Amino acid sequence: MVHVERGGDGPLLVLLHGLGATGEVWRGVTGLWPGSWLAVDLPGHGRSAALDRYSFGSFAAAVATVVPPGPVAVLGHSLGGVVALTLASGWFGVDVRAVAGVGVKVRWSADDLARASALAAKPARLYPTCEDASAWAAKLAGVPLAHGVVQTQAGWRAALDPAAFGVGAPDVSGLLAAAKAPALLATGEHDPLCPPADLLDAQPGGMVLAGVGHNAHVEQPESIRPVLERLLPG
Repeated sequence: MVHVERGGDGPLLVLLHGLGATGEVWRGVTGLWPGSWLAVDLPGHGRSAALDRYSFGSFAAAVATVVPPGPVAVLGHSLGGVVALTLASGWFGVDVRAVAGVGVKVRWSADDLARASALAAKPARLYPTCEDASAWAAKLAGVPLAHGVVQTQAGWRAALDPAAFGVGAPDVSGLLAAAKAPALLATGEHDPLCPPADLLDAQPGGMVLAGVGHNAHVEQPESIRPVLERLLPG
């Protein structure tokens, strides 16, 4: 089961959050879009079920099941940006007309991948209180979350399935080449995970958002407006 929230009327924008977050992180952005929107909790996050195995393709296939027929624009952050680009390939039956990824990490070192693999192999941390688990969930996502924890018989834990850390490094250049729709990469001026130099190396025409970091859509939702303008139907 993939959980979604939706609203608005008109051209549809699909919103995909980053690793550890939930669809709620787009609440400051939805009002800037002059159409309808669909915010997804990716599998293994928030109120969506986990997957047996995580890959960018398995994420995209799951999202495709909840996107209605017809043309859409897709905006993703970090992990969600990679899933957005994957959907734009056309391999999953979604009619993507424009796509953007914000804060997509394009350079992965061997140490980065080793740390991610180690996190993926660990069981979820259990906490005695919701507050303690919420603090851990916020640390994983980089932002506070209202739907970032679940209660089990053994205690509280972050809703994020740790196995999702094992998704690996994306082939960003390959995904850009495969996209069947205009694709844009953007990053915050102060994003440590996707420094502007890395982004502009991956896409020389990419967009740098002034004054924000990795979670630009939460820090300053207005900073995303230029990205949204690029996603509007022509």
